[in-house]
Amino acid sequence: MIPEVTAVGELLCDLLPGRQRPGGAPANFAFHVQQLGARARLISRVGHDEHGRFLLEHLKRNGLATTEIQIDQAAPTGTAEVVLTKEGVPGFAITPHVAWDRIIATKEVVAGMGRAQAVYFGSLAQRSLQSRDAIRALVSATPPEALRIFDPNLRSPLLDREILGWSMDAANVVKLSEEELTALAPVFGLAGDARECIAHLGRQRKLKAVALTRGARGSLLWTPRETAECPAIPVTVRDTVGAGDAYTATLTLGLLHHWPATQIVRRAGEIAAFVCTQSGAMPMLPEPLREVFLKSPSAIN
Repeated sequence: MIPEVTAVGELLCDLLPGRQRPGGAPANFAFHVQQLGARARLISRVGHDEHGRFLLEHLKRNGLATTEIQIDQAAPTGTAEVVLTKEGVPGFAITPHVAWDRIIATKEVVAGMGRAQAVYFGSLAQRSLQSRDAIRALVSATPPEALRIFDPNLRSPLLDREILGWSMDAANVVKLSEEELTALAPVFGLAGDARECIAHLGRQRKLKAVALTRGARGSLLWTPRETAECPAIPVTVRDTVGAGDAYTATLTLGLLHHWPATQIVRRAGEIAAFVCTQSGAMPMLPEPLREVFLKSPSAIN
């Protein structure tokens, strides 16, 4: 059975020096989860403009369905100015009041959530009331047994505790970066080293998994059965844009296939490392990285 995985939230143009690239964490996630053998649904909204046409054409050209990406006749397509450090780490200046702030949860889209084995959402697209309501309706419409993956993807020094509280309550899988764990630890009363913090969060929120990416120090994955660690894979970094989203896509497929935590973190680390060697958030993955997912017998009910 081909898993059906939905991502809801921002789809935007990353504006890098001299070029534009498709981006937005949910879009990056959907792009990679489809490469790994899932049937991806991306629910977002773009403007009736040049950036919107660029994004739709890119996704279509690479096999990702665009039928549930809404077209806004008034608001522009979202953009983000990306500035890379000499290590290839991005900083983002994200345009406010754009199309993905106006996502609508239509009856048809909500009804389709009943087929989802997993849904991915973040905090950024919840910055507007309209998209926040849409995201919450869609996440709430998933079956009880579905994975509900929350990736905070924090882009503001100000933490909205209501958004974080609802999202953590709705999720059963959480993916964090080290910086996000540092920001969220006092909010959720977490203390100790990284292993202790993610284990505390997992037990506190009754989660199925908590993943922590740590850049050059690799990643950790907590599940109720075990905590697994994978060191970083040495590569020549071009930029790290989208590497975390590729990691989360791999995590999602690994959980759906019921792989052990050690296998999931190893595969996720390999794919994230490859994305770091490429420019932009949506490179095509080489066949050797994809084949283990495409050949894996699914244990999804």
